[in-house]
Amino acid sequence: MKFMQNLGKSLMLPIAVMPVAAILMGIGNWIENTAGVNVVSAFLSAAGGAVIDNLAVLFAIGIAFGMSRKSDGVAALAGLVSWLVVTVLLAPESVADLSGVDVADADPAFANIQNAFVGILCGLIGAFAYNRFHETKLPDWLAFFSGKRAVAIVAAGISLILATALFFVWPFVYQGLVSFGEWIVGLGAAGAGIYGFFNRLLIPFGLHHALNSVFWFDVAGINDISNFLNGTGEPGITGMYTSGFFPIMMFGLPGAALAMYVTARSSRKKVAGGILFSAAFASFFVGITEPLEFSFMFLAPVLYGIHALFTGISMAITALLPARMGFGFSAGAIDLGLGWNNPLAQNPWMLLLLGIAWFVVYFLVFTFVIRKWQLKTIGREDDDEIADEEDETDVDAKYVATASRFIDALGGTENITRLDNCATRLRLEIDDVSRVDDSALKRAGAAGTMKPGGHSVQVVYGLNVQFVKDAMEQVMSGRVAPSSGDVPAATPATDSVQTLAATDTAVVRLLQPIDGEVKPLSAVPDPTFADEVMGPGLAIEPTGDTVRSPAPGRVGHIFDTGHAVAIVTDDDVEILVHIGLETVGMGGDGFEPLVKTGDLVDEGTPLVRVDLAKIREAGHPTITPVVLLNRPGGSLEFR
Repeated sequence: MKFMQNLGKSLMLPIAVMPVAAILMGIGNWIENTAGVNVVSAFLSAAGGAVIDNLAVLFAIGIAFGMSRKSDGVAALAGLVSWLVVTVLLAPESVADLSGVDVADADPAFANIQNAFVGILCGLIGAFAYNRFHETKLPDWLAFFSGKRAVAIVAAGISLILATALFFVWPFVYQGLVSFGEWIVGLGAAGAGIYGFFNRLLIPFGLHHALNSVFWFDVAGINDISNFLNGTGEPGITGMYTSGFFPIMMFGLPGAALAMYVTARSSRKKVAGGILFSAAFASFFVGITEPLEFSFMFLAPVLYGIHALFTGISMAITALLPARMGFGFSAGAIDLGLGWNNPLAQNPWMLLLLGIAWFVVYFLVFTFVIRKWQLKTIGREDDDEIADEEDETDVDAKYVATASRFIDALGGTENITRLDNCATRLRLEIDDVSRVDDSALKRAGAAGTMKPGGHSVQVVYGLNVQFVKDAMEQVMSGRVAPSSGDVPAATPATDSVQTLAATDTAVVRLLQPIDGEVKPLSAVPDPTFADEVMGPGLAIEPTGDTVRSPAPGRVGHIFDTGHAVAIVTDDDVEILVHIGLETVGMGGDGFEPLVKTGDLVDEGTPLVRVDLAKIREAGHPTITPVVLLNRPGGSLEFR
């Protein structure tokens, strides 16, 4: 699934330029149909077509660039090279030469080889060639071709293999779909529904053209598009395989766009809206749906499957009704207006009513499915979802300075006999507690120091305590050299008050995360919470068995043991829910995490299932602190 999400994100760059191009192309087509071919229509159509007609090559470049580890232009070049090799080798002229026939006799499948599917494959080849070979070292006599210069060469070689495979496979697949289309012609409205379903389902592979040729052109005697435009078809029949697209393209898909916008995180709505609404307008106005469909096709394949199903249903319903409409360009508002008075048009107003219904259906279903399954559509992605390997290996290094200063303040490596952490603090066993310098720990970034007794010491840090603990282990083991830097790698939650606005001191109202009796934080028998060392909040003596998200946002951190979970809301409020006290020692027994770090959640989303009886049996208090980690001057209220 992560691969699919990364693929979807890589498509965002080329998709971002498509809506405007689609609108330009649609306006040019409208002018041509109303005023004839002129300079303006030709100019606008050519400008829009420069992007829309080359969508596949943009995918090859964009995916190669986006899927490469460093988003390097060398990968983009390799994707373009792969595209050129495959499409030139499989162009009708080349196929005719390879087959020893005239161009007119070349298999018609190769007239449709420049499609999105091939573009995606070529982009993946470019990314693979870069990721695998951009640091390749060759012998001295071939040194010129070492490193990044080898990437495009390798991509070309792999593309030869792909082209060879497609040379034999593509005609069979294409002809098979044509035969399938001819078979469903006699199924009436059901056949129209099946066609509509597969028309959408095959778009990612570029094979929808095979089906379209059966129903829209004169492959099986239907010729829906030409017959409608020329007025030479049969009333009530012509348009059966085009009419059902109007409600989906003009209304259904814009409803889906609105659903994705509504479910986007507050902090990303502006970016999401820019892409979604422009793509929705292109779908409604000119009937070009690719900018919108490709925006969720790979990010949330289940939604695309639902979209294909809805398209099939729309086609079937429209075929049963006395409603017919054709198009010359696509099923958008322009073609609907141009065809309204066509002699073969039948009750076009019905398509508008159906469209309104489909808008509601798409909006409600997409909204429900996105939230139910936490799909990562535009505006709901994780910030670190495509972090490259270098970023992953560099994470610990960011905390080496803090770790080094903590070790010194704790009396040195030899004074630390055990090191662990819970949700927000380090838990240590210290040989000589008198050597612990509380002031130095605070200067190094600690929010506070707790000494429960004996050799135990707790250093309160914040949600990033795991990284500090990992860095301390590396420094103490000698795998990483200690740093003498003066600036800590990260500051704890309570130190962030300097960057907070005045409004951050206001009351924060949240959904109560677990059923039970609400108590003041001072009732918690742990000074770290009771004294608000980590921040203000409330406590709950729970009676329920499920911890729910108190607000929409994402899971900032959840421990494998499930005893604590931090939520970062869409308004960047950091909330810690710590289930019971000292429950980290239970090792996860009695806790069932229902989400993972980075997951997007809505208000009320179940986070952890907890067995309170097991906590009591283990001898731990069940009281559950709920703390605002980055609102030191604020207060918390439950709704």
